[in-house]
Amino acid sequence: MELGVHIFDFNYPDQPTSIAPALARAGEAAEAAGLTWLSVMDHYFQMEATAPAEHPMLEAYTALGYLAAHTSSVQLGVLVTGVTYRYPGLLAKAVTTLDVLSEGRAVLGIGAAWYEREHHGLGVPYPPTAERFERLEETLQIAQQMWDPDNNGPYEGKHYQLAETLCVPHPVSRPRPPILIGGTGERKTLRLVAQYADACNIFGGLGIAEVARKLDVLRGHCDAIGRDYDEIRKTILYMEGGIGAGPDSFLEEMVDWAKIGIDQVIVMPPFARPDEWIESTLTGIAPRLAEI
Repeated sequence: MELGVHIFDFNYPDQPTSIAPALARAGEAAEAAGLTWLSVMDHYFQMEATAPAEHPMLEAYTALGYLAAHTSSVQLGVLVTGVTYRYPGLLAKAVTTLDVLSEGRAVLGIGAAWYEREHHGLGVPYPPTAERFERLEETLQIAQQMWDPDNNGPYEGKHYQLAETLCVPHPVSRPRPPILIGGTGERKTLRLVAQYADACNIFGGLGIAEVARKLDVLRGHCDAIGRDYDEIRKTILYMEGGIGAGPDSFLEEMVDWAKIGIDQVIVMPPFARPDEWIESTLTGIAPRLAEI
């Protein structure tokens, strides 16, 4: 099993001037600790369930470009981009740029979007749920077409029409940047994972039994379309608490997650400097986790 970190809080002491150096050190610490994934939030405002909306929040792809310059091996992505945040062609272009500048380490993490306040706050349309899922599927199709050097368009969908899907330079990743879909909806989200994604991300707070059930649903969608279930990388987002009990306890718990097929655990630092937390808490865990 592999280990990653998801940075969701930028409310560091002495911000905003402290954010850039702390983020750079977090990337360096992640690689020194042997992590294989580093992600940031993709929101306009901080999530109210986590902290006040007024807390600092960075634009995700700008932040990832900065992290690309301060890392050399870790995969870079978001958990996850709301489909409503950017037009699909521009989103694919942003991920392509990140992939080129990181020399092939970009991942498109995407979902159907949910945070209504930030949409209204910045004047971004917030369609009904059903439409957001329609837009998500079209966005996945557009990204795949833009990353196909033999198909420059057009694309004609219900919600998006592109006269050209020209995307140059092409991604460094082959055959394209991996696609990760976040969420647990059984009728739509997991069907889209089966049809389009290379990886899924499920909230580990649901518990092992419930995550295992979600994966069984995913397997059913794969069987229905003839997709190899084992091709899909299974990841969970894991709150910091279990690691706080100590590495031995955390690793023992990860054995059970591995048994249901989880390939990667992505942990969330507490409200603290992520660079310091990675160094103090995660050092030495990744090599032991890789043996599970």
